[in-house]
Amino acid sequence: MRAILVLCFASLISGHATANIVVDKSNVDEKDYIYDHHQCSELASQAKLEQAGGGMVSGAAKGAAVGAAAGAISGGSGTSGAQTGAAIGLAGGFLQRNSDKRNNKKAHEEEQKLIMRNCMTNRGYTVLN
Repeated sequence: MRAILVLCFASLISGHATANIVVDKSNVDEKDYIYDHHQCSELASQAKLEQAGGGMVSGAAKGAAVGAAAGAISGGSGTSGAQTGAAIGLAGGFLQRNSDKRNNKKAHEEEQKLIMRNCMTNRGYTVLN
């Protein structure tokens, strides 16, 4: 019972990597499985999350600068064209950064799942997914 509680706690700490694999536990000693699962979870939790390029302000500023330049070049009437372009670029910068963040998080979770799958496979378990 204590070992199962340790496993549950370890799973909560290590994040999503442990919840995404299915292991065939037939003919497997439960204590060995719990120990190996915990160690593989620890390894998977070491995967680094890539940060989205720059901070929120940085991404928005880049988008605004590009938008202002595009607005001025595309025939906007001087300052007004640049302002419109900057506003559009600002919104685009925010949206792009949020998209990058989601994509990075998904890639991070997939990397953790791959590490977990490889670790359990290398320890002799049959991973079904």
